[in-house]
Amino acid sequence: MPRSQIVVPTILVTGAGGQVGFELRRSLMPLGRIVSLDRAACDLSRTSEVRRIVRETRPDVIVNAAAYTAVDRAESDAATAHAINGIAAGVLAEEGQRLGALLVHYSTDYVFDGTKDGAYVETDACHPLSVYGASKLAGEEAIAAAGAQALILRTCWVAGAHGSNFAKTMLRLGRERDRLQVVADQFGAPTTAALVADVTAQIVARHWLHGIREAFASGIYHLAAAGETTWHGYATEVIAYASERGIGMKIDPAMIEAIPATAYPLPAARPANSRLDTEKLRSTFGIHLPDWRQGVRQLLDQISM
Repeated sequence: MPRSQIVVPTILVTGAGGQVGFELRRSLMPLGRIVSLDRAACDLSRTSEVRRIVRETRPDVIVNAAAYTAVDRAESDAATAHAINGIAAGVLAEEGQRLGALLVHYSTDYVFDGTKDGAYVETDACHPLSVYGASKLAGEEAIAAAGAQALILRTCWVAGAHGSNFAKTMLRLGRERDRLQVVADQFGAPTTAALVADVTAQIVARHWLHGIREAFASGIYHLAAAGETTWHGYATEVIAYASERGIGMKIDPAMIEAIPATAYPLPAARPANSRLDTEKLRSTFGIHLPDWRQGVRQLLDQISM
């Protein structure tokens, strides 16, 4: 094809200032022209603004990394949480359907109540315990109702080099304190923002931009690192690896006390089981998901440099 006829796809990324959005700017860069919008440039609580931006940009792919993620604040700010996580997701899907674009949207383990014994599969019944979880489920339902080509990726326990998260909090507290108490009866898989972004880019490149769009496997998929742990196990890994790296930790990993979630009450209820079965994602798209420890160590290497 002559150089003048090469068509460069346009990829619209919302929430570019967040943990996943920050990594998406890196992972998607080789795939096309990236239009990255943070909240100042695109406020998802304003429906008309969202429609206008999509219609002006005319993207081939929309990656919605924007979300209302203040889980506890959402309990007293339900309207905003639902506007951003629910209504806006539906608007993006409607606009994507009109353009024939792919929508990639991120959801959460919080759509489940955490009472299942094993890992959740995509078809398990949803029963959110919090306003945040309900708002994210509303987003999934709005996307489905729009009938768009959409990839909904449910993930859990996300942490990135950019932004605030559990790993960074543990590093800070580990420098300041010689004792910590961390919840040990909630289970999940720490998943890095970089992994989420890299998997997104791989699917978009191989199965949408370079594949047969009509055969694209739209739907809901679970995306999380392999393995499982508790928040206590996560904290122990962070402190132990930081100590191994020679980062000045005041606390010894053995001095991290395991406590039940009931000893650390929060406004929003958390699912006790956030384990997500990722077989569907791995088999459909040929994705390898590394163990959570590998991702956490890579993350700590980044943020402790």
